[in-house]
Amino acid sequence: MTGHQVETREFQTEIRQLLDIVINSLYTDRDIFLRELISNAADATEKLRYLKLSGNEVNDPDLPLEISINTDETANTLTISDNGIGMTKEELIANLGTIAHSGSKEFIRHLTESKKEGSSGTDLSLIGQFGVGFYSAFMVAERVSLYTRSYAPDAESWVWTSDGSGNYSVEQGENTQRGTKIVLRLKEDAKNYGQGEEIKRIIKQYSSFVPYPVAVNGEKANTVEAVWTKNVSQITDQEYTDFYKYIANAYEEPFCRLHFSSDAPLSIKALLFVPGENYERFGFSRMERGVNLFCKKVLIQEKSEVIVPEWLRFVRGVIDSEELPLNISRETLQDNALISKLNKVVTGRFLKFLEEQAKDAPARYKEFWEKFGLFIKEGAATDFVHKDALVKLLRFESNLSGEGELVSFDQYVERMKEDQKAIYYISGSSREVIESGPYLEIFKDKGIEVLYSYETIDDYILNNLHEFQGKKIVAAEQDSEDLPEAESRETQEGEISEDELNSFLDWYKETLGTKVTEVRSSKRLVDSPAVVLSSFGTHSMQKMMQLMNKESGSVPAGILEINTRSAIIRGINELRKANDPFAEAAAQQVLETAQIAAGLILDPRHMVNRLYSLLERAVTSK
Repeated sequence: MTGHQVETREFQTEIRQLLDIVINSLYTDRDIFLRELISNAADATEKLRYLKLSGNEVNDPDLPLEISINTDETANTLTISDNGIGMTKEELIANLGTIAHSGSKEFIRHLTESKKEGSSGTDLSLIGQFGVGFYSAFMVAERVSLYTRSYAPDAESWVWTSDGSGNYSVEQGENTQRGTKIVLRLKEDAKNYGQGEEIKRIIKQYSSFVPYPVAVNGEKANTVEAVWTKNVSQITDQEYTDFYKYIANAYEEPFCRLHFSSDAPLSIKALLFVPGENYERFGFSRMERGVNLFCKKVLIQEKSEVIVPEWLRFVRGVIDSEELPLNISRETLQDNALISKLNKVVTGRFLKFLEEQAKDAPARYKEFWEKFGLFIKEGAATDFVHKDALVKLLRFESNLSGEGELVSFDQYVERMKEDQKAIYYISGSSREVIESGPYLEIFKDKGIEVLYSYETIDDYILNNLHEFQGKKIVAAEQDSEDLPEAESRETQEGEISEDELNSFLDWYKETLGTKVTEVRSSKRLVDSPAVVLSSFGTHSMQKMMQLMNKESGSVPAGILEINTRSAIIRGINELRKANDPFAEAAAQQVLETAQIAAGLILDPRHMVNRLYSLLERAVTSK
């Protein structure tokens, strides 16, 4: 700038410390410098727009509000320009040379404290949080020249230059147009930022939704509109679908979407999608979380691990909160009370959306459940904050529903019998297995509904839920006073009499020894000879424990209930009274057959010889 006096100034101590950290940092993600400079340019442009709307006079009033980026591989430079509010000489010195209007001092203090606490590396990603994002340019530039002219009609042009060492220079510039132009002379190891494609890649990752056009070498780079900021009535289904495909990197259409905004308790704009398919259920690898966190359309964290719980990892979308400090650090995200509140609000709103879907479009919700129900179960098992809402979304088949028909807890409670004591469920690998067993007999007899639990996670949830709307939740295979009992009947001909029942039960317990904790007459069996009840947990939970402890191979001791009206049980009693040693083998077989029906015997080979003996006795007896 020939003919203009160059004024050289020293940076304040805190700025020098900051620049020393930035220049010497081997920060892994240097890309964030571009996000910071584009964010600054967008802020300056927004301020200019507001001034114009407020009726303030500005120079170059017809200049388009846009951001331009130009690369020059030959000169090894990167130039970022905006037509925003610009700066005066005083503002240049105040904003870029001192701590009067920047958070340099606070930023330095934060970094110092982080080091004391043992944080690895220097987290420059939070630089924008303290209003000092401009200095991130020195991560990639050996020299930065800033050309600016304030919006005021009579403002002069100024040039600020520094190599990031102890001083900077300010001189009057030529009569440039309103706004700010930053020219970065790139370091040798940062030449890749002089390539247009590299700049476009970074913009796509961090700045796709900046509210003003961002052109790279004359070509618009932020081509995707931030649809989540628009009114729902202004967005077409196709726009939603295109946006989903972009952020989820997907080819199929989304299954459903939730677009909402909230002012209380937090200012939030959110657009969430449920994908068209859940590939985890087909054995594909575990999904990464897919909700991106934005502040004023600028990406704060991609695939955020704190903004939604782990069980919501199937959801894709965007959450934008103006209440977040721009570029909040990763460490602060983990502990920030605001983030915790944001997580709770967003998760709660999504669960309310699913509840509304289940009520208003049950067939559609059934389709969702078939694809994504496992995530809801995972949430019900692990998320205590939202447990009540998640439990309402659970669905089961039952003995009163057809195959494939789903029942909610609310529906179950609505149609409970007047004298019914509890909500009942039964576990088994399939509907056929459950319905072929003895545990449903009393429920069928009384017309009581029983929910079917096919997976271990179902048992875990139901076992730990204990109750719903004040009604106990009881497993049909557990010993419980809340289980229904058959009506008292008159003793039938040939049935074991009350007088000899106790001695028979004592004999039966002595015969089985430690294999059972008790043998008693059943008040719940109708046709089956016997049933094994669990003293703790469900049979599927016991089976899982057996699998985990294969070495023992033993079946947990349970309660054996016998049906004194059964011909088999009556026959064993007659053999006992005749002192026939075959009574013991038959008694043992009844227990193990009941254990097989309960799914508790994993290796039945040890009973083969006894079965052959029983068959021999049956086919040779006259």
